[in-house]
Amino acid sequence: MRRLNRKKALNFVKELDAFPKVPESYVETTASGGTVSVLAFTAMALLAFFEFFVYQDTWMKYEYEVDKDFTSKLRINIDITVAMRCQFVGADVLDLAETMVASDGLQYEPVVFDLSPQQRLWQRTLLLIQNRLREEHSLQDVIFKNVMKGSPTALPPREDDPTQALNACRIHGHLYVNKVAGNFHITVGKAIPHPRGHAHLAALVSHETYNFSHRIDHLSFGEVIPGILNPLDGTEKVSSDHNQMFQYFITIVPTKLQTYRVSADTHQYSVTERERVINHAAGSHGVSGIFMKYDISSLMVKVTEQHMPLWQFLVRLCGIVGGIFSTTGMLHGLVGFSVDVVCCRFKLGVYKPKSMTILDGHVNSITPLLTENGEH
Repeated sequence: MRRLNRKKALNFVKELDAFPKVPESYVETTASGGTVSVLAFTAMALLAFFEFFVYQDTWMKYEYEVDKDFTSKLRINIDITVAMRCQFVGADVLDLAETMVASDGLQYEPVVFDLSPQQRLWQRTLLLIQNRLREEHSLQDVIFKNVMKGSPTALPPREDDPTQALNACRIHGHLYVNKVAGNFHITVGKAIPHPRGHAHLAALVSHETYNFSHRIDHLSFGEVIPGILNPLDGTEKVSSDHNQMFQYFITIVPTKLQTYRVSADTHQYSVTERERVINHAAGSHGVSGIFMKYDISSLMVKVTEQHMPLWQFLVRLCGIVGGIFSTTGMLHGLVGFSVDVVCCRFKLGVYKPKSMTILDGHVNSITPLLTENGEH
């Protein structure tokens, strides 16, 4: 009687256990299960490693809005070499309001037009980068993210002492102009004020000395940012005639750049080039020289460097872990089922059915439903 009461107490305690029992087959160690676990943990480690690199990476976000700042001055940064002597050429700006901007911020430096071997290598490298930028616009994001870090884009100084005569003039410096359309030009003779605009003293210069072959080492608008390449940097044009006009039609876009390294107000621009020989007899009128006609866009571009937030990184990691666990579990079950079907292991009588526990109201009795020979 005491043994029966003890058994009833044990069964009663078991009935009070609300947690389901895990079948022994679930915790059975198998070679296939171990292989799947190793593959799953390896995949999770690799994906988490790559996800960390994605988390560290940044991207550029572009936003557009109307530029409401028309009162500030626009800075033009210039570094151009012309194949004429400095006393024969002059540079100035005339805006849409017929306002002549003094070129006091420009310096005229006699130089040799031909580049040294090191300088020529620099120019070829710069032109190669410019061509890649025209073909792959996504590279501009890389340049934005590496500003203040990349190598300087200015022409390096000569590594040799030139023996030939100084046959060219390097015009470099900066000007502040109104934020309206204008025309920056380099032509024969120095500029002088005029009631109706301005004029250049070109009467004393012989036409045989005209040579507007030029090289644009740098041309930018706004604040100068090291590492930023501009469309005309490294451009070189060789004149085929004494009376030749080179025209650049430039559209300037105000740009606010905000990265983790720099925050600046600068300007991007696009350009269209044209050149022609001045021949009045053939109907090609104009003035020999280099003309850069610029216009300012009414839209402003905001370029902001962005980074993945930490909470999103953690959510993606949880998705990787949970997804791999679920996927490997389903694949393991599917492969095991397929192997069982192929190997014909579902024959009647092969498996011993699991015993069932039947509650008779007093005690739990373990009664097998089928024996190995299939008898009741």
